[in-house]
Amino acid sequence: MMTLATGYDPTSFESRLYAKWEASGVFQPSGQGEPYVILLPPPNVTGTLHMGHAFQQTLMDALVRYHRMRGFDTLWQVGTDHAGIATEMVVSRNLALEGKGETRDSLGRDAFIERVWEWKGQSGDTIERQMRRLGTSADWSRSVFTMDPMAAEAVVEAFVRLHEEGLIYRGQRLVNWDPVLKTAISDLEVVNEEEDGHLWSISYPLADGSGALTVATTRPETMLGDTALMVHPEDERYAHLVGQRVRLPLSEREIPVIADAYVDREFGTGVVKVTPAHDFNDYQVGVRHALPLINVLTADAKINDNAPAKYRGLDRYDARKAVLADLEAAGLLVETKPHKLQVPRGDRTGQVIEPWLTDQWFVKMDGLAKRGMELVEGADGKPGEVKFVPPNWINTYRHWMENIQDWCISRQLWWGHRIPAWYDEAGNIFVGRDEAEVRARHGLGADVALRQDPDVLETWFSSQLWPISTMGWPDEARMAERGFDRYVPSSVLVTGFDIIFFWVARMIMATDHLAGRVPFRDVYITGLVRDAHGQKMSKSKGNILDPLDLIDGISLDDLVAKRTTGLMQPKMAEKIGKATRKEFPDGIPAFGADALRFTIAALAGHGRDIKFDLGRAEGYKNFCNKLWNATRFVLMNTGDVGAVLDRDPESRPRGAPTGPEPATDAERWILARLADTAAEAERHFADYRFDLLSQALYEFAWNDFCDWFVELAKPALNGDDPEAAASTRHTLLFVLERLLRLLHPLIPFVTEELWQQVAPRLGIEGDTIMLQSYPRAADLPAADARAVADVEWLKAMVSALRRVRSELNVPPGKQVTLLLAGGNAGDRERMQRFASQVRFLNKVERIEFLGDGAEAPAAATAVVGDLKLLVPLEGLVDLDAERTRLDKELKRVAGEIAKCEAKLGNATFVQNAPAAVVDQERHRLADWTAQHQALQSQRAKL
Repeated sequence: MMTLATGYDPTSFESRLYAKWEASGVFQPSGQGEPYVILLPPPNVTGTLHMGHAFQQTLMDALVRYHRMRGFDTLWQVGTDHAGIATEMVVSRNLALEGKGETRDSLGRDAFIERVWEWKGQSGDTIERQMRRLGTSADWSRSVFTMDPMAAEAVVEAFVRLHEEGLIYRGQRLVNWDPVLKTAISDLEVVNEEEDGHLWSISYPLADGSGALTVATTRPETMLGDTALMVHPEDERYAHLVGQRVRLPLSEREIPVIADAYVDREFGTGVVKVTPAHDFNDYQVGVRHALPLINVLTADAKINDNAPAKYRGLDRYDARKAVLADLEAAGLLVETKPHKLQVPRGDRTGQVIEPWLTDQWFVKMDGLAKRGMELVEGADGKPGEVKFVPPNWINTYRHWMENIQDWCISRQLWWGHRIPAWYDEAGNIFVGRDEAEVRARHGLGADVALRQDPDVLETWFSSQLWPISTMGWPDEARMAERGFDRYVPSSVLVTGFDIIFFWVARMIMATDHLAGRVPFRDVYITGLVRDAHGQKMSKSKGNILDPLDLIDGISLDDLVAKRTTGLMQPKMAEKIGKATRKEFPDGIPAFGADALRFTIAALAGHGRDIKFDLGRAEGYKNFCNKLWNATRFVLMNTGDVGAVLDRDPESRPRGAPTGPEPATDAERWILARLADTAAEAERHFADYRFDLLSQALYEFAWNDFCDWFVELAKPALNGDDPEAAASTRHTLLFVLERLLRLLHPLIPFVTEELWQQVAPRLGIEGDTIMLQSYPRAADLPAADARAVADVEWLKAMVSALRRVRSELNVPPGKQVTLLLAGGNAGDRERMQRFASQVRFLNKVERIEFLGDGAEAPAAATAVVGDLKLLVPLEGLVDLDAERTRLDKELKRVAGEIAKCEAKLGNATFVQNAPAAVVDQERHRLADWTAQHQALQSQRAKL
């Protein structure tokens, strides 16, 4: 057995313990007990561990470890997502850095895909290695990559089945188009940012020459694709013009004036242009009114041949300048004014996204969405099968499902699951699991040339299959091997609110439709991790925290380099570097994985974002250190096994290892608190209240065990009663061992390291704390109500005396006299029983009850219930010197109070100063006033 180090140093054992755990196979399902399954939201294979990952994965790991200790058959199914767009960008960037002149296009599809697989093999598993450092107790042997053959087979099967059912179709519709990547992207990949722009008012002449209509637009180049002007049907100003035609400026076309309730009569002139091929709302109008769809942009956002000849080939922004110049020359540009607008940009390229009309593959969503709602909200008087925690997030789910649109699932990329569709020379489409199946099913001989669709499926299509593709679906033999029937549905999905639409809802619909099951029972929705000031973490703000930097520490120079590398603007890099040096002048110390995990759990309240403060991490590192030192104390005071254990099994308390009955009230009290804490832990785990869980465990560990029980144990350990000493040694070990189990799901490393030292003292066998049973109140010694009440009385007594000593500045080693007055027979009995503890814990030399009518000397006073505690001052402090000191301090504090009152009494200050400054001054006044009152009370005692 290793000797416990004198100081807590997480870097000395965390990696060692994890390697031992993983090698032992303890993370794999046991196959015994009730299944408990968690699916990891698959992070991008291109990614690294960030604070959002660390936050969610800590909570998942706590749940998995807890249920593993409860005897469940636990499976944490992990894996990574192929991240089509992100991966293509990473590999393309790497090609450019190699300097060989090779590009994605010059290599060609097959060679480029080979390069992607090479990159994946070399550095694509980075995030899974980093997850291990956090303590993730997942079954790595079952890890799935979404491009693995098993997962790829599920994707093809799902596509073919949905197509055969008429739920997948190909059609021309408007999509979000990235003109740099030249692919459609999802709404999730579009970031809308408020930017300064312009609003241009343009005159559209009526075809009959009787006047003109003025229209305002922020994208004048799209007018080349206008197919109508639109007014509200109840707008009397324009009712006579509905059905008439206007001349489209700069073009040879005439377009109609239509009426539609979509128009906001109060905005601008009440007349809007309709460009169905370049605006999502206009597209819906175009469908309703059967308007032509005229696309005027190419895939790289240049003007195409559908526009007048002079603009063809121009970049969209060059075309904008040309159009505005021509409008002004023609006298048709009525007004130009500044305008704030929401600009959609691709989150990968930062380029402005264009609504673009193109042929894509879609999934019909209305019927699937109706069923998806029933599975959550219930139907026919039955409750839903999927529960949201907190429950208010069902409103977000419902809103999207009720307003759902058909889903564009094709992407114009090379890396991903290629669409299983083939075309003949006539353009006919054939869908099948492979080309051989297509030819056989449709009787296409070898002489019929077929080409496969070049597009791939968007990443969310494969991600929606995660609950079943990871379990071997659709191959029945593989499903049996991976435990499909046992592990589907999973128990809980831990994820963020931002992907309820894009992933959670789609998994519910897909798993039900394809496998006839719900994918999970609970959906626990977390908030976002923000910085200590509540700001969203971003590179441009320079406030990103890397979980691994918090775990292992990082120097100031390395931190500055990390935060500024890659920033294109030197001034921004300088600003971020300066802010980093100010915030972290000494770098970031190594907090260890446990301190980070406990911080995350403590902040994980329901329904709110998380402000991550390094001060909290420092505090919880101190907590781990406190636990370490308390364990060293226990080990130093319990000797070997033989000195602690009573071999008679009949003498042990319920739920305890073989050992003596508790001999002291302090033991019975701590055992009762242990049972209460175990009950709280069980309740908070069930409710996903990790914040309350960590608070309960912290208070029991720090206050009840490390502070109070360790102190209360010392008189017994150092006393003359061998029975009390032996039972106290046993209870110290027993409660500490159970405390380590209670804490293990949150702080697994330090609890394992300490448990390896503690467990043998109790004769507990086992290789790891991870497989020990989690303490439950029903399995612990029954509470002794009398002992609990007595020890709470003792704690109040000790605390009151400590307060008096502190207020009088009595040196720690100086003995005092304690006089007692009032109280009842119970107080006298308790005082007699706890006299040795009071003397030991408060350095009390003499304890005496004052008789009725006896005059008390000058003394500092405290009260516990009806009992008055008197500490005589004579000989304890220099009364004259103490009075002088207190008078001087009272005068100083009174001066500070006067300053605050003067400021707050100044109306100009209160009205004109920032609210935060005024509030700060009010807080200062309250603090100084409280100090003054405390000093006056202390002065009165003298």
